[in-house]
Amino acid sequence: MRVPLSWLREYVDLPATTTGRDVQEKLIEVGLEVETVEQLGEGLSGPLVVGQVLTIEELDGFKKPIRFCTVDVGRANGTGEPQEIVCGARNFAVGDKVVVVLPGAVLPGDFKIAARKTYGKKSHGMICSGDELGMGDDGTHGIIVLPPEYEVGTDAIELLELRDEVLDIAVTPDRGYCLSMRGVAREAAIAFGLPLRDPALLDVAPPNAGGYPVQVGDPIGCDRFTARTVTGLDPEARTPIWMQRRLQKAGMRSVSLAVDITNYVMLELGQPLHAYDRTTVEGPIGVRRATPGEELVTLDGTKRVLDGEDLVITDNRGPIGLAGVMGGANTEIAAPVADPGTGRVHGTTDVVIEAAHFDAISIARTARRHRLSSEAAKRFERGVDPEAASAAAQRTVDLLVLLAGGTAEDGVTEVVSPRGPRTITIPADHPDRVAGVTYGRETVVRRLQQVGCDVYGQDELVVTVPSWRPDLGDPNDLAEEVIRLEGYENLPSTLPLPPAGRGLTERQRLHRRVGRALAGAGYVETLNYPFTGPAVLDQLGIEPDDPRRDAVTLVNPLSDEEPDLRTTLIPGLLAALRRNYGRGNHDLALFETGPVFRATGTELPARRLVVDRRPTDDEIASLDASLPQQPRRAAVVLAGAREQAGWWGAGYPSGWADAVEAGRAVAREAGVELIVRQDQHAPWHPGRCAALLALVDGEEVLVGNAGELHPRVVKTLGLPERTSAMEIDLDRLERAVAGSLQAPRISTFPVATQDVALIVDASVAAADVETALRDGAGELLESVRLFDVFTGEQVGDGKKSLAYALRFRADDRTLTAEEATAARDAAVAVAVERVGAALRG
Repeated sequence: MRVPLSWLREYVDLPATTTGRDVQEKLIEVGLEVETVEQLGEGLSGPLVVGQVLTIEELDGFKKPIRFCTVDVGRANGTGEPQEIVCGARNFAVGDKVVVVLPGAVLPGDFKIAARKTYGKKSHGMICSGDELGMGDDGTHGIIVLPPEYEVGTDAIELLELRDEVLDIAVTPDRGYCLSMRGVAREAAIAFGLPLRDPALLDVAPPNAGGYPVQVGDPIGCDRFTARTVTGLDPEARTPIWMQRRLQKAGMRSVSLAVDITNYVMLELGQPLHAYDRTTVEGPIGVRRATPGEELVTLDGTKRVLDGEDLVITDNRGPIGLAGVMGGANTEIAAPVADPGTGRVHGTTDVVIEAAHFDAISIARTARRHRLSSEAAKRFERGVDPEAASAAAQRTVDLLVLLAGGTAEDGVTEVVSPRGPRTITIPADHPDRVAGVTYGRETVVRRLQQVGCDVYGQDELVVTVPSWRPDLGDPNDLAEEVIRLEGYENLPSTLPLPPAGRGLTERQRLHRRVGRALAGAGYVETLNYPFTGPAVLDQLGIEPDDPRRDAVTLVNPLSDEEPDLRTTLIPGLLAALRRNYGRGNHDLALFETGPVFRATGTELPARRLVVDRRPTDDEIASLDASLPQQPRRAAVVLAGAREQAGWWGAGYPSGWADAVEAGRAVAREAGVELIVRQDQHAPWHPGRCAALLALVDGEEVLVGNAGELHPRVVKTLGLPERTSAMEIDLDRLERAVAGSLQAPRISTFPVATQDVALIVDASVAAADVETALRDGAGELLESVRLFDVFTGEQVGDGKKSLAYALRFRADDRTLTAEEATAARDAAVAVAVERVGAALRG
């Protein structure tokens, strides 16, 4: 909400010396988020005056149309002679009143004006557009043409209110009343301790039987509908400059007088309104739920297919507006058009004003369903004062009569669903107990009355909540009002004392070690949204019966394309990789740790827990039973060079082996040695996919996969060639840990190294050969590493040679050559027995 300080002063008598910064500080103290204070007209200095165009000479021979004008600026130039000005704009004619900046003036942005020769003529100043004055574009993309009633030579800085301060307030969902000048003025009045002139306190005409007929078919969706009629509007009436400027400062563009007035009243009182061209409305105005499949063309020109839950405004033809969101094009206020023959201006002369109150949830769902975030919907979904509808309609009628020369009809329609006042019972000392500060009853009552509540009682207060505060629903809400107005900064600050002997759990330590290990290996951590959709899984080639398809679907997703919680980390990482690659970063190594969500189908409906006490163990257990499985994963993706080439030597590209090594690095942090076998698992390349296995209770359990992505996936997602990925389940790794993680022991005795090359069938997995060597070598074996794989005529068809480096070491002595050789031979013997290996050479 943009709040001009000059407008705010109409409702609160702020001291003359009060600046926008002062108001910002005070509003922040009472809990409003004032993001910025914009200084309009900063650095602007005159002379800037109203001028009248006397002559226009078209200059030829230039790439764009240029006009040489003489403009009457009165005595503003010191001579009274017409001012000669070169201008390229085309939206004005002889006799028009315009804004002229004369030599010696300075425009926003330190743009100094001086007489200069251009296009073969000398220009003494400039005819200004809204952009040049810092007002923003008014939609004409040309200079400002003023109404004819302003005198030549009038100071345009004051006329256009170019100097002002505008507060930009981020209104939270519970403070919808602050999406209006009335609401912000109320907060400012409380903050400064000044009285408020409430703009909603008007003499409102009472309802009668002579108003425009209205039929409300859904009193729950629309509990109040006020209709007023104004006839005889002047189609040529223009929005006055003061109203245009206030709308511009508030971030809205001037459209036409009738529309501008409804927008102005909405900004002033917070009540959205809509004006219908009465001649285009057929029969009574109705409010009902849409029939599924009905169509409506809204004011933005979009044809919308309506849902059965949409609340619509209708006449005898059908829908004429999307209630609380946007009106229909078939009853739009007609723009004034001059008859080319007679010169007479035609346009809307009779209007019906709608001021209604709609259900907040219904409007919010409709706005999101149609992806239509309007100023009206923004207010209705946060809560609008239902009692302000009649005052807003009266204010609109008064302005139309005053500014457009209309006549207000005597008929007033008001359809109201009965509702009683909302009352809350609260102990007088409840805010004291919530804040840990003694405020006292008088302070509590005074603060609640300041926000508009009626308060009765002594020790037990009965509080009647004002109609404009739908967010106040229980004693804690009232306590919050007292606390924020008394000042959050006055609350005592006490640091909690952690219980002795507590620290990170073993699981938390593992997750931190994994993150540090991957970062140390050159990976950059990325945090992605935990949302995905079936389209992404289709692109990854995930089969329909794959467990990763068992997703948890959100009731109200942020995006219809990503309605599910993720079942794998890979899609988010690949999206981050693609985004960075598209921005010129071609050598990428990214990682993420976090939970995935797997639906089991056995989840129970969640129970709503109370907040005034600690939940019981049964309540917590029922809540846990409603949650899906949330295993924690670690994943990496790689593309481009793993190591850059340079003067230090040749680099090398990343590949499937780096993804496998990332899995090994993660497992080492858990104290687990991975078993790597060939696998086929989407979205990896079937010939370059590794299964990462770990021993859990003596059995091999799949903990993850790594390798190069399938070329079809790479092409579909627009990824770099040879993109590789790894994903591993940290929870399963934890189950593979045998006891506490042991720190490595550093031996003082030297290592004995023995190399061995074994010939096996091509179908034999290297992991099986490695396991056999480990089992056969015994306790002296420190490590075994595969360093070469060879196939060719020398080893025979269907065979391969695997070369391993075996490291032997004893804790208490230096091994002899005979001991190392014996251990190697024992390892080879087991390999021969288990996998049919033959010692090469």
